Amino acid sequence: MLLGKVLAEAAMQEDKFVSFLPSYGAEVRGGTCHCMVTISDKEVGSPYIDTADALIIMNNPSLEKFKNRVKNKGLLFINSSLAVQRGHKDKSSFHYPFTDIAINLGNIRVANIIALGCFLARSGIVSLNTVSKVISDIAPEEKKNLIEINQKALEEGSKLK
Repeated sequence: MLLGKVLAEAAMQEDKFVSFLPSYGAEVRGGTCHCMVTISDKEVGSPYIDTADALIIMNNPSLEKFKNRVKNKGLLFINSSLAVQRGHKDKSSFHYPFTDIAINLGNIRVANIIALGCFLARSGIVSLNTVSKVISDIAPEEKKNLIEINQKALEEGSKLK
């Protein structure tokens, strides 16, 4: 959710039209959690996305549930630390150990921001500088100490090519 929220806020700061649709269903009981973010230069008609231009998949349950919802020639980013794609891999499918990289940085919880940096380096949909500023701006007072590690995670993710 944080990845989607940061991406949506950064896009708004860059004067794009944005919708953010989080899904909090059975995740509380162990299901998959997801959100849909639409970023456009035109008004967004609906927050729901049938097929996405890009997916960021952080674990196997999410891979199984959402892998067929990316458009033909869309971008698929897979956290290879926790998800394994069987079968055909194509050039629009990127596999990086986001969780392992986060552990090496010292905080497993920044794996999502590493994935975001990787996605932004390939898509260019919003600038890394804007995202870095958003990370700083939206951090609650009690979590200000996490700004630096999240900005480092964003930078590390942007180096994955």
